[in-house]
Amino acid sequence: MTAEVHVVVVGSGIAGLVTALHAVAHGCRVTLVTKDVLEHANTRYAQGGIAGVMFDDDSAAAHVHDTLVAGAGLSDPAAVQVLVAEGPERIRELVALGVAFDRAADGAYVKGLEAAHSYPRILHAGGDATGTAIERALVARLRESRVAVIEHAFLVDLVQDGGRATGVELLVGDAPGILGRRERLAADAVVLATGGAGELYAHTTNPPVATGDGIAAALRAGAAVSDLEFFQFHPTVLAAGDAFLVSEAVRGEGAVLRDEQGRRFMLEVHPDAELAPRDVVARAIAQVMEEQGGRPVLLDATALRPTRTQTASFLADRFPTIDAAVRARGLEWTREPIPVTPAAHYLMGGIDTDLYGRTTVPGLYAVGETARTGVHGANRLASNSLLEGAVFGARAGDTAAADVASGAWPARETTSRVRNHGRSGFSDEKWFLSAPAFSRAALQELLWEDAGLVRDAAGLEHAASVLAAWRARHRTPVTEAEFEDENLLLVGSELVAAALARTASVGAHFRRDDARKLQEAAC
Repeated sequence: MTAEVHVVVVGSGIAGLVTALHAVAHGCRVTLVTKDVLEHANTRYAQGGIAGVMFDDDSAAAHVHDTLVAGAGLSDPAAVQVLVAEGPERIRELVALGVAFDRAADGAYVKGLEAAHSYPRILHAGGDATGTAIERALVARLRESRVAVIEHAFLVDLVQDGGRATGVELLVGDAPGILGRRERLAADAVVLATGGAGELYAHTTNPPVATGDGIAAALRAGAAVSDLEFFQFHPTVLAAGDAFLVSEAVRGEGAVLRDEQGRRFMLEVHPDAELAPRDVVARAIAQVMEEQGGRPVLLDATALRPTRTQTASFLADRFPTIDAAVRARGLEWTREPIPVTPAAHYLMGGIDTDLYGRTTVPGLYAVGETARTGVHGANRLASNSLLEGAVFGARAGDTAAADVASGAWPARETTSRVRNHGRSGFSDEKWFLSAPAFSRAALQELLWEDAGLVRDAAGLEHAASVLAAWRARHRTPVTEAEFEDENLLLVGSELVAAALARTASVGAHFRRDDARKLQEAAC
């Protein structure tokens, strides 16, 4: 029966590609569908690297501890144990597939340090092109395999029969001026690996394809979803030209943050200064920007080596992609600090899964940023995202055939909210009647202002009412962009509802009206 199992994987980042390769290795017939070309996924934008216990003087216990601390007490310890225990094997698998992680002259892997890690356990490839190296290697192996690929195929919805996921509804070949065709693809198991939802925000490091499609489809199918209030904002994105992420690894190599007067402000914020958890650094930057009229802070990498020439050589060798992007914007970061600002980066929450990627809908799996495995808790530890995609993608791919053969699906309890996802919802008549005309840009600005780095009840209630008003207006999506807008509206509404429900600040979710925090500040 195993050879007859058809697995449909939606998404072509590290999680989807690893899932597909493991499933086909177990005798499954696999079809991978992706809304763009195969290589265009969030994975290829990952600069920093992949974390794993690959050195004798590191330990699994230390990696577990760092992950749990970053997660602010809300990570699932069992999921973290799986991540850390199986991570080295998955990294070695990537090496076998052709990923050339950077090595020193003696052949040892070059160690990288990033925020909230107690040990420099980050491996990188091509300096700051780790995601691209991984994506290329996995795509190359996939093209050599028996996996069928459908590109430019947008996930419209899941197909269900008796409450079980039995396939996907696709819009194929849609493009400006060209109306795509609808296709239905039957499956014994469906794996959602569609990435995150950075397009919810006006400022993001994510590519335009990150529109929350898998999460929205899962919500409509009745799957449990949780922790959407935890959206990580990367602290350092170039504030010149198009958004471009400046890896945390730059700070790991010694770069510091300064206000426009040259003051190194992170020393006053956290004992780890620039290497504090991302949520801490991002909020500190936002505070300084507010104090200086909204102008960006400065990332100073001018003193990473004794001389300017040595610094220039080091930055070009260690961070070639960033170095090129900085110079293309007319900046000379070996001579003067460069302007940076926070931007939406990574969604910690998503579709609830068990340790094998199974969701609460039989036959439906979720992996990667689309999933809420429990690894990240309230705040993701740097460079754990690629590792999570590889570890849990492999687990889902390895188990899908056996699950179909057994016909069983484990029942489990969940604290997630599964609400009616019609067009009604929270509304305040004042905002409902005065809601502006809907556009994606208007949605992005709304969430950036009211559900961004710092939140409060008034802003979240305003956002909820405007979103409800927009969703109440009848629209019939036809094009891919229109379907994406509906997905963003749904996921955005869920994010705001989750942020309203969690009144206490924790991790990446910061409430300025947190009564507990206000009381502590007054003491």
